[in-house]
Amino acid sequence: MSELVNPTLGIGTGLLKAAAKHPEMVVLAVDNRGAIVPGLNLYEHIPGRYFDVGIAEQNMVTTAAGFAASGKIPFATGIGNFVALRCVEQIRTFIAHTKLNVKIIGGITGLSAGKEGPTHEATEDIAHMRAIPDMVVLAPTDIVSAEKAVLAAAEWKGPVYISIGRTPSAVIYDDSYQFRIGSADLHRQGKDVTILSTGHMLAYVLEAADRLAAEGVSARVLDVQTIKPLDEEAVLAAAKETGAIVTVEEHTIVGGLGGAVAEYLSGVYPAPVVRVGINDEYSQTGTPEELMVVHGLTPENIVRSARRAMELNR
Repeated sequence: MSELVNPTLGIGTGLLKAAAKHPEMVVLAVDNRGAIVPGLNLYEHIPGRYFDVGIAEQNMVTTAAGFAASGKIPFATGIGNFVALRCVEQIRTFIAHTKLNVKIIGGITGLSAGKEGPTHEATEDIAHMRAIPDMVVLAPTDIVSAEKAVLAAAEWKGPVYISIGRTPSAVIYDDSYQFRIGSADLHRQGKDVTILSTGHMLAYVLEAADRLAAEGVSARVLDVQTIKPLDEEAVLAAAKETGAIVTVEEHTIVGGLGGAVAEYLSGVYPAPVVRVGINDEYSQTGTPEELMVVHGLTPENIVRSARRAMELNR
């Protein structure tokens, strides 16, 4: 595994590059300068285009809607558990319903706020945002794809939600990588089972695929950084060609990637889907690494889940 890096660093560089390309872009924050964009004082780099509204997420979201209605491209940033949960009504009614060009970044998602406890752990943010019509939902893999996701979101016309954790993760992609909204990235071909990953779980999935290969199991690996719109073509091909599906996410198994894949396949090509993620329960307080083990977000459990999916397919 490569050096572990905080992926939110890519959010900061992505915002700077997007702001340089789009003079109409503005950034909003809720007294969280160092949390969502660590080590980067955006208010110094883009003076007059950075607005800190204080600890008032709902006000930030409605302010972003006003900016978008005036022709700006607002990026509203905050802790995922508060932005995606506290502001659901404002996002649904004032942004998505009117298809305003607002981008929302939910930071410190998944279990990365583990030391702050369950009140801060954003393990349902994707489910909430995915249920909103016209909302694009992204979960970048690493620092590189986080930057690329911001740039892609700035080009996209319409509301976008980006979920990003702060737990240091492996760097998978390089600068040549092109982030394509709506497209999954194929990392391994395979014929026995397909493992779909989202967020920073890809390194664990690739390790699990290596272990399966040592057992003679050919595992296809897809990185699904766009949870909505789902790459239905890639998912359908995986179901038809490998027959067994495993989804892996640092998110509740209710309404996230696993839910999206199962919902789609149930209507077009039923196949066994084993979901690896946080069960329908609250997490605990602890380091992200400890909580990953508690919830079975490990290569060992991914391997077991792949075996189970293949058994169900027999």
